[in-house]
This record gives sequence, structure tokens and C-alpha cells, in this order.
Amino acid sequence: MKSGVISEFVNPSVADNSDTATILHVDMDAFYASVAERDDPSLKGKAVVVGAGARGVVLSANYAARKFGIRAAMPVSRAKRMAPTAIFVTPHHERYSEVSAHIMEIFASVTPLVEPLSLDEAFLDVTGSRRLLGTGREIATMIRARVEKEEGITCSVGIASNKFIAKLASGHCKPNGMLEIAADRIIEFLHPLPVSDIWGVGPKTNEELLRLGLRTVSDIAHTPRATLIRALGESAGAHLYELAWGRDYRDVSPNEPDKSISAAETFAVDIEDPEIILREFLRLTEKATARLRARHCAAKTISIKVRFADFKTINRSKTLPLPIDGTQESYEVVKALYKALRLDRARLRLVGVSLEGLVDSADAPEQLILGEREKGWREAEQAVDQATARFGHGSVRPARLVKPGSSDRDGLRQD
Repeated sequence: MKSGVISEFVNPSVADNSDTATILHVDMDAFYASVAERDDPSLKGKAVVVGAGARGVVLSANYAARKFGIRAAMPVSRAKRMAPTAIFVTPHHERYSEVSAHIMEIFASVTPLVEPLSLDEAFLDVTGSRRLLGTGREIATMIRARVEKEEGITCSVGIASNKFIAKLASGHCKPNGMLEIAADRIIEFLHPLPVSDIWGVGPKTNEELLRLGLRTVSDIAHTPRATLIRALGESAGAHLYELAWGRDYRDVSPNEPDKSISAAETFAVDIEDPEIILREFLRLTEKATARLRARHCAAKTISIKVRFADFKTINRSKTLPLPIDGTQESYEVVKALYKALRLDRARLRLVGVSLEGLVDSADAPEQLILGEREKGWREAEQAVDQATARFGHGSVRPARLVKPGSSDRDGLRQD
């Protein structure tokens, strides 16, 4: 295994101080592509891109493919033009979930304080594990070795006293590396970085910061807090100021609930028929709400996304008085949001549904309706969930989604 260790920001007397928290950010290297290479050794040493179909998008690219400029979320058609010799493989989401579950088990064997961010990355608070397993560096080394031995892929690990710096560190030692930032070296590491490196600074915020003449983290740190708040707003301005000084007081939260559940579809061909689009919105709503109920959650905000043939994207949302988890009531909101756009047969290439503002369904108040039937949609959807659990997805579905003589997916392709 490549050592990948960068030690220039380590002061052992501080890094191993028992009074200092030790947070790891573990991030798999080109996860989807790495799993594809592991499962098919003939791909080793070649440029591999996960993403298929002329209208699909790139989900992952290994480092050989990235040399051509290929990045995640790029249209597959463009990626093929950039690297015609690259190998494009079809995504296998169930396989990624399986490998991810094994990796999370490795993390959980080290500490109960594991906060997954996605299938391929997580924060670990190993402060309490140091007495038994050694220093943060030793624990990180052990994790990297186990992931490579047991799963056949590599990961990069950032080590620091808080989540923000640990995540920055892992990004600066990829691929297959390890970087520890000691508490007394944080400013030295952090301040020369560009403002775009700050976690949460997207293109719009980055543009605003550059407009203000703030190009490095040091520039932000030495700008009065009040000035940042006036320019960016109370929350964003104060947050950026704290991060610019390396201060992040968030705990690793192993049981933090998902913030949203979403489902999206890229059509095989551009669609302009409103009936087909509404049928797809119903299918996506059914899929998302089934996942919502499986997690015993309800959603207070429902959003839709439509992407036109020219890639222009529109998002619309509605926040409800009470959270809901039903397919039919959620679809009524989705349908109303779509119809309010008045697209007049515009050609669409993608539609999506997102359920946000999630709460535990046990804590969600139920809206009582005068004269409502004793048994209705909720009981029907519970029966569908039970049938699906026993017989598989699609065993029971709305009649509107079933067309005689057609395939189950009616010519649609799921990303």
C-alpha cells in the first residue's frame, strides 16, 4: 500500500494530546470506479468511467480518466468525446450499497461514533478509542489497511481536532493518502487555501467572495465579522468567519437523520407530453414516499425539479402545514407544482421529486378530516409496502403506471 502520509503539519506533542479530540474523515478513492475495477480486474490500469447511455451523466471516474478532464455530473456524451478510449461501465447501485455497508462495519468496529455523509465517506470520532487502539494516525493506518485488504479498494483519511479540518485534510491527500493536521498547525495549513476550498462555499458564494476581493481563507479571516455578515447574511457570514479561523464545534452525530429523500429520472428521449411526465412524477413520488415510510419519517416540504432539453433546470417547492408520508397526498402536491409551471409541452430531459424537512413519523401530528372514511389511502399504502417487502419492488403499483402491452418502465431509464 502506498503510504501517502504527509507529516508537515504534525506536531506529535499536540496531535496526541489526550485533551484534544481526534476526528477522522475517511473518503473512498473514486468509489464507484474502484468497485468496478475490483469486480473486473481487466479494468485495472485503464481509464474507467461509471456512467452509461448517451443521455446519462458521469457518476464516478478513476484517476486515469480524470487526467482527460472527466468529472462527476458531466454528461456521458461529453466525457466520451474527451476520452474516446476510456471504458464506460453501467452503474450498479446495489453493489455499491453492499460494499459501503461492509466499509461502515469496519468503521463501527473502531468507534460507535460514525457519521456517514454518503456511501463512500464518513466522519469518525476516535477520541475514546485512542487508549485501546493508539493514536489517530495509528487508527487511520489500521482502517486504510483493512479497507484495502477486505474490500480491495483504497481510501484517504484526514485527521484533525474537528470535522471541517479533517475533511479538508482528506481532500488534500488523495488518492490513497493520509494527512494529519495538528491543532497548533491548523492556521498554517488553512489560511493559504483558496476560499473555494471551504466546505459549503459553492459557485455563487465563491463569486461573491471574489467580488469582495477575498481570495484566500486568510483574507476571510482578516475581514471584520460584521462586514461578512452584511455581505453574506447573518448565518453565512458568521459561519464562514468561524471556519476561516479553523473553528468547528459540531459533534460527530452517528444518528443524524437524512435531510431529504429524492428520486430523479433522465428520459431516454426528450418528453413533451404532460401525461407521460405526470405519470413519471407519480412513479418517482411512489418510490420516494416508500423509502420515506421505510425509514419511519414524514416530510414537511415537497420539491420538484425539471430539466429542459437545453439543460436549464427549474426547482419548485411547497412547505406544508403538517408533515406527510403518503404517496397520494404527496403526488397531489407534486402535480400542483408541475402544473403551476405552465410549461405548455416544453421538451424535458429530466424530472425529479424531493421530500425534505424530514421528521420522525411517530412525532408527526396527523391531520383529521371531518367525514373521512375509516380506512383510506394510508391503509392501502401500508398494504402496498407489506406486499413490496414480501414480493419485491413493483409487485403492487398504481394502475396509471401499468400500460397493457408495454414494458414495466415504459421506455424510461433510471439513473
